[in-house]
Amino acid sequence: MHFLEALFLGFIQGLTEFLPISSSAHLRIIGEFLPGAEDPGAAFTAITQIGTEAAVVVFFWRDIVRIIGSWFRSLAGKVPRSDPDARMGWLIIIGSIPIVVLGLLFQDQIETVFRSLWLVAGMLIFFGVLLGIADHVGAKKRKLQDITVPRGVIFGFAQALALIPGVSRSGGTITAGLFMGFERAAAARYAFLLAIPAVFGSGFYQLVKNWDEPGVYSLGETAAATGVAFVVALGVIALFMKWISTHSFLPFVIYRVALGSLVLVLLATGVLQAY
Repeated sequence: MHFLEALFLGFIQGLTEFLPISSSAHLRIIGEFLPGAEDPGAAFTAITQIGTEAAVVVFFWRDIVRIIGSWFRSLAGKVPRSDPDARMGWLIIIGSIPIVVLGLLFQDQIETVFRSLWLVAGMLIFFGVLLGIADHVGAKKRKLQDITVPRGVIFGFAQALALIPGVSRSGGTITAGLFMGFERAAAARYAFLLAIPAVFGSGFYQLVKNWDEPGVYSLGETAAATGVAFVVALGVIALFMKWISTHSFLPFVIYRVALGSLVLVLLATGVLQAY
């Protein structure tokens, strides 16, 4: 049963990581309803995200190879630093700084107080409403090439908010992009690329840190969950990128508010405990 639980959570991770509904919130909430009724933990969440981020690498492989190649050639002076792909390399680096710094500063809180279901529910609702507002008022005219260093920093701080379960890495970044007038697809594409250094860094850090004491699930169970997350996420990315080219984020807004409200009711009635 424990192994099946891990596989199920891996499926949930892959299904929700790239939708703006917060995969970490779902793992946190669903863990309370499994037979063991335990929080899977921040380490399990971070490690399984290696699988979902590997799906990003596969899906955007050509873009990533081109960006990395241009970035290195710009260092050698073989292409100008104004080259779009070289610029994107720098923007990903710059945008990754906030989550690295804040992740290290608030490491203890991330693994403890930030996992309170009261906070998770509140973030689901608040950032769901914020996503809806951004999608409604955003101009949706700017493209990837319109990202500047200041805008990249704003994207980076929006991504860092996802250190709190319930915010959503993709949701927070996309919301910031929409408020800045970017197209849905452009905001999502940059959000996915921006997440690569942060997610791999966090995942492998937690893997090394918890090698001897893996927590709720063994390393073997976590590895299996990570594999499931990879397969599921690969399909979700393709579907999501097609969806946002012609649809609004309203269904995700409604879902977030409904889920957050349900969790608040369950907490208030004692069905769920905050920790």
